[in-house]
Order: sequence, then structure tokens, then C-alpha cells
Amino acid sequence: MAEPSAALELRQIFSPSNIRQLAAPLLIIIVLAMMVLPLPAFVLDVFFTFNLAMAIMVLLVAMYTRKPLDFSAFPTVLLTTTLLRLSLNVASTRKVLLEGHTGPDAAGKVIEAFGHFLVGGNTAVGIVVFVILTVINFVVITKGAGRIAEVGARFTLDAMPGKQMAIDADLNAGLIDDKEAKRRRAEVAQEADFYGAMDGASKFVRGDAVAGILILVINIVGGLIVGIVQHNMAAGQAAENYTLLTIGDGLVAQLPALVISVAAGMVVSRVGDDQDVGAQFVSQLFTNPTVLLLTAAILGIMGLIPGMPNLVFLLLASAFGGGAWWLAKKRGEEAVAAEEAAPVAPLPTPESTDASWSDVSPVDVLGLEVGYRLIPMVDKGQDGELLRRIRGLRKKFAQEVGFLSAPVHIRDNLELRPNAYRLSLKGVEVGTGEAYPGMFLAINPGRVTGQLPGNTTRDPAFGLPATWIDASLREQAHGMGYTVVDASTVVATHLNHIILSHSSDLLGRQETQALLDHIAKEAPKLVEDLVPKLLPLHVIQRVLQYLLEEGVNIRDMRTIIETLSEHAARTQDPLELAARVRTALGRAIVQQLFPGSVELQVLALDPSLERLLMQAVQSGGGEGVLEPSLADNLLRETANAAQRQEDLGLPAVLLVPNQLRWLLSRFLRRAVPNLRVLANAEVPENRNIRVTAIIGGN
Repeated sequence: MAEPSAALELRQIFSPSNIRQLAAPLLIIIVLAMMVLPLPAFVLDVFFTFNLAMAIMVLLVAMYTRKPLDFSAFPTVLLTTTLLRLSLNVASTRKVLLEGHTGPDAAGKVIEAFGHFLVGGNTAVGIVVFVILTVINFVVITKGAGRIAEVGARFTLDAMPGKQMAIDADLNAGLIDDKEAKRRRAEVAQEADFYGAMDGASKFVRGDAVAGILILVINIVGGLIVGIVQHNMAAGQAAENYTLLTIGDGLVAQLPALVISVAAGMVVSRVGDDQDVGAQFVSQLFTNPTVLLLTAAILGIMGLIPGMPNLVFLLLASAFGGGAWWLAKKRGEEAVAAEEAAPVAPLPTPESTDASWSDVSPVDVLGLEVGYRLIPMVDKGQDGELLRRIRGLRKKFAQEVGFLSAPVHIRDNLELRPNAYRLSLKGVEVGTGEAYPGMFLAINPGRVTGQLPGNTTRDPAFGLPATWIDASLREQAHGMGYTVVDASTVVATHLNHIILSHSSDLLGRQETQALLDHIAKEAPKLVEDLVPKLLPLHVIQRVLQYLLEEGVNIRDMRTIIETLSEHAARTQDPLELAARVRTALGRAIVQQLFPGSVELQVLALDPSLERLLMQAVQSGGGEGVLEPSLADNLLRETANAAQRQEDLGLPAVLLVPNQLRWLLSRFLRRAVPNLRVLANAEVPENRNIRVTAIIGGN
């Protein structure tokens, strides 16, 4: 039994997943071994070729990545390849100094080829080429890539709060779920880590370039000493042998270093994440026929100047001119094809001009009308982003509020401005705004560090100051503390705000019946005993609307139905039943206002004011009539107290006796829309209450 068990363990050790995990440790071990152990010339050739192949692979991967995080392992790869080159320098130096006197192939065929073929065996040319490659790598590419990485890391860190706020805004608007929000937050953190790591890893490459120059000088001096002193070689012969070997060694190491530095510059200088480098290069540089035509004209004029290389200039001018003609012809054919493919509206026939009942269309419960420039955002054929966001918005509304709202009917309206949109509820306009596809709305949450150029406006949903900016300013706006959202998110957030604030109007008789039918699938007896035996449908609808008007969700329909069944025999007044339901839902209502907090920090009424209000309620038969001066003072003091409460980061909640809750909630709702009025009976017994301000105490 031991042998099969041992074989199984071996198979597990050498499984593909384990081999991938061992790849990095094995590479580090090989790097350290090359620095210590002498290697044969053939093994050096293999490792030098592998180093060159790795550099080419890294460059190609960098060219085909669409965003920097697609190559998140690049900082580690950069460090590993740098260590590999330095270990090869150590191994080849040992080989050159030990056996350089035997000939040009002492350190392997690769070094010999680079020393003879690339520089023609000329030591002076080899030194010049090596120095030029090193200067290009050190001064130009590596320094520039390091600067880009440093600035990118700084701006990414500055932009993290704004990006996190944008993710939270999408999550609250129902545009994304918790998993997508967690993924985006992790991506933002990973992006900051990536640029920080690239900033540090670029220092390794710069150090490698400096080490290459020092190794060249040390090898030449050391080779001369070893050749003349130890092997009794002539000074000229020793200089020729060791210098060529050293130059070949330096070139075979610096060429991959240059390639990887170029790859690093490509990765950190990427802008946009929808195309790779090659596709961006071609699509943005060679697709404008006007640019190609002007370039051809300039080259043609220069080619006609006497003394210039006329053939070369005129040849390239012809090539650019031909390309411009081909692109212009292709665009014309595409425009004609698009016009031919457009559907032509048929002329009305005499029979279709008569009026019929089909001309009478019901009013849409929720409507969205857009100007013609916003049509691509809502076009199914163009995979409109706003359509997906509206579907996610309705799903989140159903999950959080407790019923499915009516679908949003979208249509274009040529009477609107091109970038305008209009939101309607049962045919009545409830919101308007403007959106600019391709641009971003930078919303000022109140703590930005500067101003942005663009079209100044206000956030259509919440009225915050905002600016429409170009896409190129998006990262800068994040870094300055703005919350940046695209055009479709602006419209979706506005629509979500409208739906939430008018949720009671969206709960019609049909939605109420559908909600009860849905509950009846799991608890048929519960619904059957209530409707229509105890309460008619319209009373249940009105109770639910009272709850929604004050921001109470109706997800816990089981508790609502049980409470209605319990009290329906004594009263069928929707207002009284809604108060009973609020008491039953008190724990959920308080949890919604004070999540995770044991202590409730609330506003309260002065006892003398409570007595006046109680007298008004009793004298008014439950409705209550307030004197104008008392009403004005109550409104003013409540608004000031609520504002102070919100400035402290606390919800504005007023705790009152049960008899006053409905009166004050209805009276204060318009003047202080963010205020929530709680009754004493709605507060659970395990919650502590702390009064932060007294209203009417002066």
C-alpha cells in the first residue's frame, strides 16, 4: 500500500498547479546559483537566449494589454528579469575573466555573436553602441517611465476617495450589486498598489543601467590585468580579446533591458482601456483622411525642392495621399449604406387616417423622454447603457422597498433640447435635466480642492453644484475630490431619486393586488383571511401608501398583514391602521434610521409645546388646527434643529407622543423634507434614547 501512496504524492507534487506555484521559487534559486556556481558556455548561451525571449514576451504582453491592471504582475516581472540579467552578468564575467585568453568564444556563442556580428568586431564601435543603448535606457526610457509611474501613483491615491464615492453612488442607485461594488473597490485599491509598485520597480531598472556601465569598465580593466599578468598576453591582444568579450556581454544584457524598459513605459503610459496599444495607434493616427492628405501635401512640397531626396519624399507623399483617398471613399460608402439601410416610414393610407380606439393610449405610469443626442443611451440596437442601468434600478427598488414598480416607458421627443431629458409620473412632469454622452459630471460634495473647466450646472437629482467635463479630466477630478459619474449614471440616479420619492404614487391597485398574490404563494391562508373578509383592497392599498409616504419600506408584508388582520375588526380607518402597523414595524423603522446603534440621538418637543399641540389635536377632532404664530415658530425651530443634527452627521429624527405623530409628520414634511417623526410606541425597549435638542424650549 506504500508504493501507490507514494506515487500519488509524487503526482500531486508535480501536478500543473503545483508546478506553476514552484516556478517563481525555482527561478530565484537559479538566479542565485548563477551568481555562485561556474556555468559552462552552452548553459550561458541558453540563459542569455532565454533572457532575450523573456524580454520580447514582456514587450508583446505589454502591447496587447488593454489596461495596466491586466498586467498586474509586471512590477514583480520587472524585478525578476533585472535579477536574472545581473546574475547573468556575474556568471559571464566569471567566464570571461577565467577563459577569455582562449578566444572570442570563451563565454559562449551568444556573447561572441553580439561582440562580432552586431558591432563588426570593432571595439571602439562596440563601446559607443553600448554607451548609447545605456544612455537611451537610463536617461530617456527608464527615467520617463519612472516619472509617469510616480505621478500616476500620486494621482491614483488622490483619486481614491472620489472613486469610492462614485462606487457607493452606483450601489445606492441600484446600478450595481454588492459583489460588483466589492470588485470595483478591490480594483481601485489594486490600481493604487500597482502604480506604487511600478514607481519602486523602475528604480531597479535605473540601477541596472548604472550597474551595466560599471560592469563594463570593471570587466575591461580586470580582463587586461588577468590577460597581461596571469596569462602573459600582449597588451594589444589582451585588450582585443577581453574588450570584445566584455562588449558582447554588455550588449547581450542591455538589449533585453532596453526592451523591458520600453514595455514598462507602455504599461504606465496607457490611456483608455478599450483597445490595446496597436489598435489605439492605428485607430487614432491613421483613420483621419484630412490628416493624411495634409501630410501628403507637405511631403510633396518638400519633395519638389531641389537638392532634397525627391524620390523618397514623393513616394511617401503618394502613399499618404492614396491612403487618404481610400479612407474618404470608404467613409462615403459606409454613409450611403447606412442611409439605404434606414427604414422608410410608409405613407398613411386613407383607411388608416380614421380615428379608432387604438388611438387612445393609456398614460404611462413612469415615462422617460430624451432628446435625439441621448437616443444611443436607450437604443437596444446600440446596447444602450441606460437600459441596463434602469433594469438594475428597478430590481434594487423591488428588493429594498418591497414591491415591483411599473416599467419605465422610454421614447424620444424632438421638442426637447438635443441633450435634455424629461421624467414624468402618470403623464405629469416630475423632473428634467441634461446629459452629455461622452462627458462626465463632476459633482462637488462640498470638500473639493479646486475648480474644473467645463459647463457649470447642478446635479439634477440632489441639486449639488457640478460641472460637465471632458473625459480627459476624469482622473484629475477624482484627485481633486469630485464625485465623477457618466451621462447614463446621471439620468439613472435622477430616475432612482424620483422613484424613491414617489413610491407611494407608484403603488396602485394593480400593484397592491400583485403584491398580495405574491405573498399568497407562500402564505395563502394569511392573505385569504384578510382580503376581502376583513378589509377591502383599497384600504390595504391606502395603508401601504401611508407607510411609503414616510419612507417606510413594505418588505415585511407578513407582519403588515398580521397586524391588519388583528385590528381590522375594530377599525377600518387607513390612518389608524397605518399607525398600528408602524408600531409593529418599530424595530425595523428604528434600525433603518439608526443602523447598528444602540443609542438613539433624537430631537424632542418641550413639554409645554406638547400640551398645546395635544389640546389642538383634541379640539380639532384628531386633525389639529395650529395658530399661525405657533406654526411659524414650530417650523423655524424644527428646521434649525434638524440642520444642526445633520451637520453632526446624525439623522434628523423627532420623537413625539403617539397622538401627535401623524399631525407633525404631515405638517413638517414639506418644510423639513429630511425630518423623520417617530412615535414613542415605535421605539423598541432595548434602545436607549438621548435627546440632543429641545424644540420650543425658548
